[in-house]
Amino acid sequence: MRPLQPLHAIDAGVLRVSYFTTGPADGPPVVLLHGFPYDIHAYAEVAPILAAAGCRVIVPFLRGFGPTRFLDAATPRSGEQAALGADLLALLDALGIRRAVLAGYDWGGRAACVVAALWPQRCAGLVSCNSYNIQNIARALEPDEPAREHGIWYQYYFHSERGRAGLDRHRLALIRLLWQTWSPTWRFDDATFARSAPAFDNPDFVDVVIHSYRHRFGLVAGDPGYAEIEGRLAAQPAIAVPAITFDGADDGVRPPAVAAAHAHRFAAPRSHHVLPGVGHDVPQEAPRVFADAVLELVRRP
Repeated sequence: MRPLQPLHAIDAGVLRVSYFTTGPADGPPVVLLHGFPYDIHAYAEVAPILAAAGCRVIVPFLRGFGPTRFLDAATPRSGEQAALGADLLALLDALGIRRAVLAGYDWGGRAACVVAALWPQRCAGLVSCNSYNIQNIARALEPDEPAREHGIWYQYYFHSERGRAGLDRHRLALIRLLWQTWSPTWRFDDATFARSAPAFDNPDFVDVVIHSYRHRFGLVAGDPGYAEIEGRLAAQPAIAVPAITFDGADDGVRPPAVAAAHAHRFAAPRSHHVLPGVGHDVPQEAPRVFADAVLELVRRP
């Protein structure tokens, strides 16, 4: 099972971003964004399909993952949604990409939603798993139904120093458990997990993850450099670019019923699909479906 190689690196905003790219350099650009706790290999089957169709494909490691590094040791290791969106915008700028189809899930889907909502001129179309993936931090402490609270146990675990230590000490066992419970019908093998495992050895992984899951509940402050973006996101801005959204019917962390309530957040044509037999990691579990959605947006007049 081959890793996505060779990797490239570019200074973009506060990061030196490591990324894989394939396809013709003059093709319509597509950026594929992974989530937590996954890596660029979520797109190991999607990227070749898009490249064969003529797309310029960019698959970056997010902050805290893989070889991506902060340029300055003093930069806060923030995992907040504004930082993820700003990272994506900086990457587009660094690569000289004026406008791209943005596609992702989990943290990567959130980054794509942030850029689509706040900088729609940079987004030719959006593929988002779990639909409108921008956090409403002001309402984060309102309790949900117990079954849904149960699904995000790991977030509460990360609120404690015991959870930080657990992630640091047992990260691969914890991540494998999340893969299994979030995608209960996905029978990934040891080689598939081993291919992604090095991405979690990043020296900033624990700090970025812990900050992300504390910030979204309003438990810690964000990076002041992103305060203006977070302020704009607090208004829950609509997404006014063409969108295709997915839910896995067997998603163990974000059930489809939650995403169905997000229709009013989309102010442009949007189609939504629930995929039977698919869990949380849609591009890795249903690569052809995901790639076809990206191509539909690439080819849209």
